[in-house]
Amino acid sequence: MARQSTGKLVVDVFTRGQNKTLSPVPDATVVIRERSNGTRQRQPVEVLRTNESGKTETISLSSPPMELTQEPPQEQPYSTYDIEIQAPGYTTLLIEGTQIFADTTAIQNVTLEPAGEMERQLNEIFIQPHTLWGSYPPKIPEAEIKPEPPPTGFIVLDQPVIPQYVIVHAGVPDDPSAPNYYVGFKDYIKNVASSEIFPTWPENTIRSNVLAILSFTLNRVFTEWYRGKGKNFTITSSTAYDHAFFYGRNIYDSVSAIVDELFVNYIKRPNIRQPLLTQYCDGVKVECPNWMTQWGSKNLGDQGLDAISILRSFYGQDIYLDTAVKVSGIPSSFPGYNLTIGSSGAPVRTIQEQLNAISNSFPAIPKVRVDGSYGQQTADAVKKFQEVFNMPVNGIVDQPTWYRISDIYVGVTRMAELV
Repeated sequence: MARQSTGKLVVDVFTRGQNKTLSPVPDATVVIRERSNGTRQRQPVEVLRTNESGKTETISLSSPPMELTQEPPQEQPYSTYDIEIQAPGYTTLLIEGTQIFADTTAIQNVTLEPAGEMERQLNEIFIQPHTLWGSYPPKIPEAEIKPEPPPTGFIVLDQPVIPQYVIVHAGVPDDPSAPNYYVGFKDYIKNVASSEIFPTWPENTIRSNVLAILSFTLNRVFTEWYRGKGKNFTITSSTAYDHAFFYGRNIYDSVSAIVDELFVNYIKRPNIRQPLLTQYCDGVKVECPNWMTQWGSKNLGDQGLDAISILRSFYGQDIYLDTAVKVSGIPSSFPGYNLTIGSSGAPVRTIQEQLNAISNSFPAIPKVRVDGSYGQQTADAVKKFQEVFNMPVNGIVDQPTWYRISDIYVGVTRMAELV
């Protein structure tokens, strides 16, 4: 057995009211137990409480060393923990198999449901093994360019648009018994990337894989691939057809930050409107000569290649990155420049108004004066927002922070139905 290392974990506990508005669950009890050989240990390793923002402190947990993630693993390269979340008035939730990697912060987002009439209700979520460790069906090859969307009664777009959410079918396409999950677009990408690549890999390797996942997903959205076949979902969780998606799984800070940075981008070929269907495989258990391999992208990242160079080495020199014309479900788009101390105008006023609305549900974020002037008070509120929502804390409203503020604002006000 390899020597032990440590990773970190933070648990964020939320709920949604009758009108589906997002709010934190303060003073929830979070019990963490280690799993060994697939069995939960009885003695907790940590018992935590959430603060007014529904967030636990960040703790360190034992994990295998990071070296196990740098080559195709011969033993499980992460540790697993079970997390039980209890709060008065809510159904207890048990998450089995949260995955902790060395030198990485795992973020476990939790949504509690109000308790029903039964006093001892229990909801359970089991997180499947990581795809680079477990056994999953290989991708069935498809043509990378699809026919134009058929008439399905939906609006056919001229250019790709970032959807507010995707509907994930948790099974193969023709399994009618599998559930469908409505998942925020960025949340879906973060879930897939956390399930399919190791968060300890080089940043540009993570970027190249996130771009491939984004492009593949936007191809499914743009071409209405499953809608055109009479299905009521956007994409599946089957690795044979799409990507692995595990409902309720934890994500990683390294993955989350890169998805926030890149989510409006996708890969194209010249003179083709639709995003490229960027298929890939691991390159070790499965070979795919004309696609990106995950371990190959890791090796190129180790050599210092940037993300687009990694992608071009697999998909060809003619590919390039494009940006979606619109992000659906938000009140206003990023203005194209960062907001910081000294900035002024309508975008600053928008952020100030949204922060104040968020503060009604997350009171740790201080109220600010809505004057269109970005002073220290606004910067401090932005820093607290970034801290609460697991972002780099710098007090600057860059593109990732703008869209995260927009997402949470929509979540606490349900303004999406009105825009």
